Amino acid sequence: MKKIIITLKKEAVLIISFVAALITSCFVPPSAEYLSYIDFKVLAILFCLMVIVAGLKEIGLFNVLAEKMTSGSRNTRGLFLSLVLICFFSSMLITNDVALITFVPFSILVLTITAQTEHLINVVVMQTVAANLGSMLTPVGNPQNLYLYSFFNMEVSEFFKITLPITLAGLILIFAFSIFGKRELINVQFNTTGKIADKRKMILYMLLFVLCLTTVFRFVDYRITLAIVFAAVMLLDKNLLLKVDYSLLATFVFFFIFTGNIGNIEPVKNYLSLLIENHELIYSILLSQVLSNVPTAVLLSNFTENYKALIVGTNVGGLGTLVASLASLISFKLYVKTENSKPVKYLAVFTAINILILLLLLIFSTLFILNIKQ
Repeated sequence: MKKIIITLKKEAVLIISFVAALITSCFVPPSAEYLSYIDFKVLAILFCLMVIVAGLKEIGLFNVLAEKMTSGSRNTRGLFLSLVLICFFSSMLITNDVALITFVPFSILVLTITAQTEHLINVVVMQTVAANLGSMLTPVGNPQNLYLYSFFNMEVSEFFKITLPITLAGLILIFAFSIFGKRELINVQFNTTGKIADKRKMILYMLLFVLCLTTVFRFVDYRITLAIVFAAVMLLDKNLLLKVDYSLLATFVFFFIFTGNIGNIEPVKNYLSLLIENHELIYSILLSQVLSNVPTAVLLSNFTENYKALIVGTNVGGLGTLVASLASLISFKLYVKTENSKPVKYLAVFTAINILILLLLLIFSTLFILNIKQ
């Protein structure tokens, strides 16, 4: 029973998406048309990116980069900012989830060996904010961006025109919120220096990553990329296939079915379209707070053409509650496992900072979107 409860909590969004798909299938019976609901290109690219990034993490590339950024003599404020910014910039390419899985444990280690654990909550909270804001810049930064970019068949220039100003505004806020504690000179040294386990694999993984980017930007067909990546991983390291987040892929599939079925129930589709018309930004932010931003993007994209508001809303909406972006749960769980952790204090600091930055970006986003013509 305990295992079932743990599974339900861990895979809550997956279960919700399955139930939603199941209920709508009662009104739109399963048929071959279900296949037309599913965006196989998005699923294939997500799969490839997850496998490749797992490979780069496995050989130690990210830890080596993090050590180079933080080792040596430096002041505490500079160290804290470095730990936060590495999440901000890395999440643009390796996704917010992977950035936090990789660099939060590293930050816990750094703050422990430098006797700066009193600042651990602030650092981890700001790393979480940074990963969620940095990932909004690129189509590959997070799953909802990749989905919306593909769903609306956007031009690259148009996508960056939307995300760049918001990301820059987020970066300014990150600088402002990451300056805390006294400025003290410390020396960061690691007992063992990280090394890249296999440079040949690193080069191959990076080439595969570039191949994925060419697919995202529509230069190479996704089926070709999927075949090449799968074959390469089978040769290089089969175990990487076990590190793919299949629950996320399944969540996408169930939400594709759910929204596809809703689209075939005309009265419901018309009602939802009218309901969110001209309110896409606020609805995407509010829904993200309870449903998380990835399912919100899939759901609302079927009832509006205002992709600009959806992109900004689901990205900014990743701030706020702990479930607004599921990446936020990752850093929380990692923090709770630390010695003498204070979960209640963490949640209080997390919520206060997230809501404040969310409100500031909402004001900026509203002004920004109103000044962009469709």
